[in-house]
This record gives sequence, C-alpha cells and structure tokens, in this order.
Amino acid sequence: MREGGLEEAIRAAGGVGALARGLGISQPSVSNWQRIPAERVIAVEALTGVPRAALRPDLYPANSDEPQAAVDEVDLLRSHEYNLLSLLLGRAPAREVLDRVADLRGEPSPLGLAHIALAEAAASADPDDLQREYFDLFVGVGRGELLPYASYYLTGFLQERPLARVREDLNLFGIERAEGQSEPEDHLAILCEVMAGLCVGRFGAEPGADRRFFERHLKPWAPRFFADLETAKFAKFYKPVGAIGRAFMEIESEAFAMAA
Repeated sequence: MREGGLEEAIRAAGGVGALARGLGISQPSVSNWQRIPAERVIAVEALTGVPRAALRPDLYPANSDEPQAAVDEVDLLRSHEYNLLSLLLGRAPAREVLDRVADLRGEPSPLGLAHIALAEAAASADPDDLQREYFDLFVGVGRGELLPYASYYLTGFLQERPLARVREDLNLFGIERAEGQSEPEDHLAILCEVMAGLCVGRFGAEPGADRRFFERHLKPWAPRFFADLETAKFAKFYKPVGAIGRAFMEIESEAFAMAA
C-alpha cells in the first residue's frame, strides 16, 4: 500500500505516468514505490509542489513533540544549493522545474551572477532541447561528453574504490540504495543530495559530518567536473550550472579550511 505522501504527489503530478516522466524514470519504477525514496524527495517536491514534510514526514518532520534544533541560516542556504545541483545533474529538468529555476535571484558575486544566468537560461529553455542536451552531455551513444562519477574522475574507470568509499559512508548514515536506482552512488547528483541533508543535520550524523563527507567525496574531483561542464561542447543550459557548481565548491572549500 502506498504511503499518503506518495499518493498526494501522484495526484498533484497528474498520475503515475506523469510523475515518472517528470522525474525522468520509468513508469514501472514509480508504480513499484510504496513510499518516495529519500534521494527523490527534493525532485518530487520541485515537480509537484507538495512539500517534503508531506512527502516523507519521517525524514522531514514538520512538527514534533520534541524540540527541533534550529538550522543555521547559512547551512540552510548551503542545503538549497546542493539540492539545486542534485536536481539538475540527476536528470534533464521538466517544465515545472524550469519555471522554479527561472525565479532564481542573485547578488553581484560569481555565484550570484551564475544564478542569474541560470534563471535566464531556464526562462527560455525548451524541455525537449534539454533532454537532448542532457543526453549528449551525460549519457551519449556509448558515453556522454562528461561522466559525473567520482570513480571516473579519480581513477579513469567506473565503479572503482571511490564508489566503495561512498558506500561505506552511506552505510554509516543508514542511507540505503533506493529500489529502481540505476546510477552508482558516486554520481555527483547523489553526492550533492547527501550533502544537502548533512548541511541541515539530517541522517542523525554527528557534527562535522558534512565537512568530512565533502573533503572525502567531493573536494578531490567535483571542482574539476564543474569546470569541465562550464566549458563542455554540448553545454548550453548546463554552462551556468557548471559555473554555479564551480563557484560553490570554491566557497565550501574555503569555508571548511577556515573552520579547520
């Protein structure tokens, strides 16, 4: 039996098929869900408008008899940034997601200007064109222009020791592989989703877990990937995504270095 949050998301999307298409996955995968997988919650929220607290109240409690620790505003903004990167790297954005991205605003800083550029790109983007761009960049016939996996960037091969290290840490956090998830866990979209949760103290991780996870699994290669994405041959919409990722990785590295 489906949980209430999943039923609400299906109704809001216009059916199982519409939800699956918006997420870029197969309809049978969504049909087999009993509840929304943890790594899909942010994407479903963006697609349907149903708040995450309704989709997975076990992960995002709206109210509780126990007092909740306040989340620092900076950490909340960091979580939003990681969620944005995870959403756009995980699949080509549907029209509903583009409409939300088009509302992004920014300050006159490298990261803020990249936000503005992405919002402008989203406002004029065609979802069908983005499907092709995403395919050319990350999938391809045989392989895409870029491979967003830690194993590939660090060893030149897929599913090597960096993937095993990611799985070790995910096991420590109690994060299980979702049914129907085809990508290995060292995909950058998944790593950003985990970082989004760690920034706001999710998964029951101890303080400082976000820094350790970042330095172990993102810092060694993610800045290079985002720089490659920014200059990739097939990148049009994704060019500002690369600029956002590159600027944000620099900010994170500098902040963690100062804290240490």
